[in-house]
Amino acid sequence: MSDGKKPSPGEAQREFLARQRGNFDPAALLDGLRNGDRNSLARALTLVESDRLEHRQLARQVLEACLRDGSAETRHSSLRIGITGVPGVGKSTFIERLGMMLVNAGHRVGVMAVDPSSEKSGGSILGDKTRMEKLSAHDAAFIRPSPARGTLGGVADRTREHILLFEAAGYDIVLVETVGVGQSETAVHSMVDCFLLLLLPGAGDELQGIKRGIVEMADLLVVNKSDGDFEKRALETQRDYERALHLFPPTESGWVPPVLRCSSTIQYGMEKVLEQLLAFRDAMQAGGHFALRRQEQAGSWMHEAIRDGLSAGFYANSAIRRALAEEEFAVRAGAVHPLQAAERLLSLFRER
Repeated sequence: MSDGKKPSPGEAQREFLARQRGNFDPAALLDGLRNGDRNSLARALTLVESDRLEHRQLARQVLEACLRDGSAETRHSSLRIGITGVPGVGKSTFIERLGMMLVNAGHRVGVMAVDPSSEKSGGSILGDKTRMEKLSAHDAAFIRPSPARGTLGGVADRTREHILLFEAAGYDIVLVETVGVGQSETAVHSMVDCFLLLLLPGAGDELQGIKRGIVEMADLLVVNKSDGDFEKRALETQRDYERALHLFPPTESGWVPPVLRCSSTIQYGMEKVLEQLLAFRDAMQAGGHFALRRQEQAGSWMHEAIRDGLSAGFYANSAIRRALAEEEFAVRAGAVHPLQAAERLLSLFRER
């Protein structure tokens, strides 16, 4: 306000929205992304995380432009790596060590560090930047902590969009850290080119506790913390998993997942991990399987968008909102079976 008067609530809101539109201007964001501007990338990532309708519309413009423009060449030369493992396996330290090796080799590294969210408050600590001090300070790296916000698979609900923005900004390696191994910890596999499973020394209980499907999908298995008193147990774990993998059917690509040992704290074995990651990429590209996996990722994204759209439309429907509270009350009281209530609500939705 040029006259120094305090703006009215309506004027203040209009000024706030105008500033927001300026910060999230699609053309400006795209120019910044193409030039590798970190501030533009940060704003674009924030934009796609927003649930506000006007922001979702702006985000769609940015994402569609990223898909159309020359950044496609960067995407096809990039490598998307998903890194998972049980809590306490050392994912953050491992990612920092690997990330530093990659940036020192001339790569630009984007990191999606996903933190678990509280089911009660929705809050998240988002502390991965403090655990990756060296990597977060490097000009060739960008770390984006994001809350899982209750989504299945241990990844944030905008992870695919984040990967696309990282690649549009020129980051040729994208590391996706997941919350940890759980019942639905396979969603990340549909988003990445390479799926790396970190393991703790001492395979006995872990072989029973980790789902077979996760091990079966892993392209690399790495026993972390393989130093000091844990060195002997790490070697036993490596051998146990090598034997277990022989029981699995061969992969379509013919790639045999290696089981490696490392210690990210003292950087033992990390060079071998990086060597095998790049060997995997080269083998997949040579056999045409890299492009096939990217096609599968695109198809999976489409189906995910359909499910999200249907869910959003269902809960936004005014008739559903009116009937939902009544049906839920009846279900909680034991008067109606949950499946019966769900079918009635779905039938109502289909009729609209």
